[in-house]
Amino acid sequence: MKQAIYPKGWKPNRGFYSPAYKIDLGNSWLIFVSGQQVAKNEKNDEASTDDIAEQTEYVFRALQKTLNDAGASLDDVVKVQIFLTDMNDFDVVSKIRERYFAKSKPVSTMVEVNGFTVKGAKIEIELTAVIEK
Repeated sequence: MKQAIYPKGWKPNRGFYSPAYKIDLGNSWLIFVSGQQVAKNEKNDEASTDDIAEQTEYVFRALQKTLNDAGASLDDVVKVQIFLTDMNDFDVVSKIRERYFAKSKPVSTMVEVNGFTVKGAKIEIELTAVIEK
């Protein structure tokens, strides 16, 4: 059994997708969370800030909200994938990531990409979590 998770106030950036899925594994739930990007400026559909630290904080708060609505937290994350448009932002992002994942210390991938669906976005993060029933 799978259950789509739509956090309160969720609005898709672009495309047709579910923000998260909660999958029944018997004694636990496996939760996949779609990639999250920075908030859009409502006037021009561009990133609301160009500061990588602000974008990263926004993304982690959005992920946290989605996980909470699925009955989980960042402490339940087992895998995280981080996509950056500039690997020179690695140190800034890593310090923030370390704070949010202080308890879970998930397996991780970080790669550089050309761009995202939100113009001016510098980071996107997707993750997988597991919680006991």
